[in-house]
Amino acid sequence: MNEHYDVVIIGSGMGGLVSAIIMAREGKSVCVLEKNNQYGGNLQTFVRERTIFDTGVHYLGGLEKGQNLYRYFEYLDILDGLHLTRLDEDGFDLITFDGDPKEYPHAQGYENFERRLVEEFPEEKEAIHQYCKKLQDTCGKFPLYNLRLGKPYHDDTELFTLPAKKYIDSITENEKLRAVLAGSNLLYAGEPDKTPFYVHALSINSYIQSSYRCADGGSQITKLLIKRLKENGGETYKHCEVTKFNVEDQKVVSVVTKKGDIIKGDLFISNIEPKITIKMVGQEHFRKSYTRRIESIESTISAFSIHIVLKPKTFKYLNHNYYHFKDYNAVWNSHNYTQESWPEAYMVSMGARKNQGEWADQLTAITYMRYEELEPWSGTFNTVTQKNSRGETYEEFKQTKIEAFLCALEKKFPNIRKSIQSVHTSTPLSYRDYIGSNEGSMYGYAKNVNTPLKTFISPRTKIKNLFFTGQSINMHGILGVTISSVVTCSEILGSEYLVKKITKGSTKTNKKIDA
Repeated sequence: MNEHYDVVIIGSGMGGLVSAIIMAREGKSVCVLEKNNQYGGNLQTFVRERTIFDTGVHYLGGLEKGQNLYRYFEYLDILDGLHLTRLDEDGFDLITFDGDPKEYPHAQGYENFERRLVEEFPEEKEAIHQYCKKLQDTCGKFPLYNLRLGKPYHDDTELFTLPAKKYIDSITENEKLRAVLAGSNLLYAGEPDKTPFYVHALSINSYIQSSYRCADGGSQITKLLIKRLKENGGETYKHCEVTKFNVEDQKVVSVVTKKGDIIKGDLFISNIEPKITIKMVGQEHFRKSYTRRIESIESTISAFSIHIVLKPKTFKYLNHNYYHFKDYNAVWNSHNYTQESWPEAYMVSMGARKNQGEWADQLTAITYMRYEELEPWSGTFNTVTQKNSRGETYEEFKQTKIEAFLCALEKKFPNIRKSIQSVHTSTPLSYRDYIGSNEGSMYGYAKNVNTPLKTFISPRTKIKNLFFTGQSINMHGILGVTISSVVTCSEILGSEYLVKKITKGSTKTNKKIDA
């Protein structure tokens, strides 16, 4: 490791790696420091019984030629070598409810999306069309989402203050259709009185355009990004946990790692959550009003996941995801569970392999869990590099939750227990320790229609050479975080210059897609 770099990036999530590539391509000397055993943040995978599981990236949208994520990946030059499996065109997501045998599809392509829903709700053709138009119109108002220059329409008050639930309820009185349209709200941890419609629209629009799974896990994206970074002279170091920022004359001059290394730099980009970054830098270096505002922003709820290794040839591969709710009248309220009602909703997804056959080898089910449930063990820290036992009571807690979750899954998949080889879990503490998110938050900071400006965090901090990037700056998800990197680097390089470079793209477009 050198003593000094032009750009030092703390955290190797998607935001950090994309920022690193952008800056390295500008001829800057760049290093990325990662505390964990594995690069990639939410792109990390883990293996149990020779079976690959994703921690965060269960599917990707907008990857057809010319679509937004495709064009960003084209610029990053990671399409060549990316192995993808396209999900079912007539239903990449299926929305289901207790007591209703029907499976309501979200289909790929807007015409197909409308057609498939009208088949289920023939009286609601106009409402479904109006909804699709609103999704597209809303997404059109975010320039970088569409690789255009400009800022979001800040003078359009409704864009940031229209609640998702209120809008969906306004176009139809059909309770079941309302639930189906909002049915994938676990994608952004939607809340009825807070979540803006634009968050709903930006989260699901690109999936409607096209939906894919990463064959053999999302960590292939990390590997491709690091390969491109190194080709441009960038460096990456894992097991390098930054514990302190040294500040002199309102500038960061260096960071200190847990091992005692001091890395100096001209510019510093933190891919760590802003709340945590500010504490590491020292709150005394920021205005009190600024630190108070950031500290008061609510994080989205956390999650509990079960990762099931399936016995060979016992469970068919599902080329779609399920979003299941106990009660279709309560799709916006499943985070308000009680101990008796948990889980009130869940998502089921499967990992695809290259040359995926008829049989599945794994299944992941995810539901909400409040961090407060883990309070008894919140003082413990456990990762691959820093092993710590949380004790028998923690194991008992997990076993109780696994059993409750499996009972809920059995209603949808009656024979699932017969197919289980082993079950592994991720709790809010797992997400906190491995991803570094506040209290294991699923998607960073929660956007709120009631206080829209409060949750907008500029990538430029009050310290002139310190910048933020990642899901808390723009939006969560692969696309949202990629855009956040562009927003961050635009502050350094100039937005017009950078957007022109990105829209020129790359000449390599040899994408590998399994049928």
